[in-house]
Amino acid sequence: MTKILFVCHGNICRSVMAEMLLKHMVNQAGRAEEFYIDSCATSTEEIGNDIYPPAKRCLTAHDIPFTRHSARQITLADYERFDHIICMERYNLRNLPRITDKVRLLLDCDVADPWYTGDFETTYRDLVEGCEKIIAEVEVPSKGVGG
Repeated sequence: MTKILFVCHGNICRSVMAEMLLKHMVNQAGRAEEFYIDSCATSTEEIGNDIYPPAKRCLTAHDIPFTRHSARQITLADYERFDHIICMERYNLRNLPRITDKVRLLLDCDVADPWYTGDFETTYRDLVEGCEKIIAEVEVPSKGVGG
């Protein structure tokens, strides 16, 4: 099982949108059992808060299911637990301890924070692009002979 953790500043917009989007995409591809997907924040500002309402509206507009969410901050245990820690922007990378090579950006560029831009659609398109790359990177497990 591949364990993926998405990270952004507050864990109420980009990272949780990416979490819900990737969960939906792997479910649609029949590969949900191959992944464990979660999200978190670098800051403490939004701890305990649900998905930001405009982010919910964007997910709903694209028929992406989501569940109740409680924003949380990344922990040292997350570095052990997850295979890939994927940040939304360089600012997030700077806020994380550099204790592993598991940490990387979702895209080669920053995913704009819709909290500030108000542009959830552009953020959504960037997340789709990044999630498609993740799915392509994770090989389908071999079923073996006769399988």
